[in-house]
Amino acid sequence: MMLRAEHVSIGYKIGDFKDIGLKEWVLRHLKRQYHVERFMAVQDVSFELYEGDMLGIIGANGAGKSTLLKAVIGVMEPRAGRIERYGNVSALLELASGFDGDLTVKENTYLRGAMLGYTRDFMDQTYGQILDFSELWEFEDRPFKQLSTGMQSRLAFSIASLVQPEILILDEVLSVGDGAFQEKSEAKMREIIQNGAATILVSHSLQQVRELCSKVLWLDHGNQIAFGETTEVCDRYEAFLFNENVRRN
Repeated sequence: MMLRAEHVSIGYKIGDFKDIGLKEWVLRHLKRQYHVERFMAVQDVSFELYEGDMLGIIGANGAGKSTLLKAVIGVMEPRAGRIERYGNVSALLELASGFDGDLTVKENTYLRGAMLGYTRDFMDQTYGQILDFSELWEFEDRPFKQLSTGMQSRLAFSIASLVQPEILILDEVLSVGDGAFQEKSEAKMREIIQNGAATILVSHSLQQVRELCSKVLWLDHGNQIAFGETTEVCDRYEAFLFNENVRRN
């Protein structure tokens, strides 16, 4: 067992505090005119992951996928239920964040490595591998801001995928770069999985989920619709999308 989520529910407080100042909030609170509600982004979700599992999380925008990932990582605490982790967690979420646009590609590579906890010696040893994988040797002395969005994401992925985590979280990161680079990144993920990592992938590409994942969790408006074998859940989800399109048209 690498990861277990048991009846996890996560909510946000929404209300007047978002649009008023502190003084007005205090006055309304004293007069009992303060309005607040709790929006449940995830409700009663349960799943388990073992070594070598790759879980695909599917669902439309607003289904609660990213919120659930934040709880798995530990950034958010569930309002109900619990999440148990049995290994170190590494997350590839917003790939292009944490870079300085005015620094060169090489300087940013070392900067990002330091932010991820890599030592200088480790970066010296792996710098060539990073640029080989990202295919950015000819750009190493250029300012990071001159790279295309795809190039920036390729560099970030190449740096982050150097680690061998026990639990790996991927949020729409295998779609970076062109088709050839996507194949490379998918192959790298397979290598990490084969080495024993338990992986969670959030993707809008159902084909990618079918090809890579051994289990699938389907969320809709925060609710767990299904969790189980990839083909079965993906078939149900595709049928649901087809019926929704027919109903709208």
